[in-house]
Amino acid sequence: MPSIPLQRTLAISSLFYAATLWGLMWYPYRLLNDAGVGGIASSFITYVVPLLVVGWLHARELQHARGRWIWLAALGLAAGWTNLAYVLAMLQGEVVRVLLLFFLSPLWTVLFARFLLHEKLNRAGWAVMALAAGGAMVMLWQPNGDLPLPTNRAEWLALSAGVMFAMSNVISRHLGGVTEGAKSVSVWAGVGVLTVVGLALYPGELDFIAGADSYTWLLLLGVGIAIGSMTYAVQFGLARVPANQAIVIFLFELVVAAVAAYFLSRERMGPQEWVGAIMIVAASLFSGHMEDDQVKAKTDV
Repeated sequence: MPSIPLQRTLAISSLFYAATLWGLMWYPYRLLNDAGVGGIASSFITYVVPLLVVGWLHARELQHARGRWIWLAALGLAAGWTNLAYVLAMLQGEVVRVLLLFFLSPLWTVLFARFLLHEKLNRAGWAVMALAAGGAMVMLWQPNGDLPLPTNRAEWLALSAGVMFAMSNVISRHLGGVTEGAKSVSVWAGVGVLTVVGLALYPGELDFIAGADSYTWLLLLGVGIAIGSMTYAVQFGLARVPANQAIVIFLFELVVAAVAAYFLSRERMGPQEWVGAIMIVAASLFSGHMEDDQVKAKTDV
């Protein structure tokens, strides 16, 4: 069995892996959208892939967790909306702007973690949160003094995804003792349920099936496999890292996506955005000092 320091290192590494992958994932979804696969349909297929391929392996784990099914259902719906709204926002809006609104989630995490997990930040933790929030505000600041609020549908989707992202992370942390596999299945199923509702409302999203080529299907399969590995990584990390620390680590996705957006879609970051990004990276690097020693001790048990 890995030592406690090694477990913590693996957990933090898994969260950075997931953040990096999510920072790049918007691009294949845009490629799929260009190939005629809408956001609802692509989300449905890419989350059903891991559910069908490996979901059955965790059937027994779900049986053992039947006393926590209400919380697992809440996790599935919160994570389901997070992922669906995130994809739709990325397809309709600017990558960096969408991510900035999405990553106001640390503010929601502090509230949710305080009431559900009783996690309290120490002084260093508040400083890290201020640095992370300050980085986001620097990147969002408008010269005319307007508040950094959503201005269109994509940005409202991004904001709502961020709220549900914080909620899903806290619920996952609350489900102590439930395996990563059971929680991952809940996430995949949650996206599946919400996208089925979306497809019922917008059946035209499935019209691509008649003319889809092998490249499109392979891309859908590849994204589905990546989604599966990323979900495992997130659940593994969240089970071993306090929610307030995890949400700051996830901010690394913002930097990855901003750099990717520059090279892949020519969305450029100016000096203001780079200053904010550096603040966010710095907050991620110091995130290990966020929680009280009492909380850390419980985490390391």
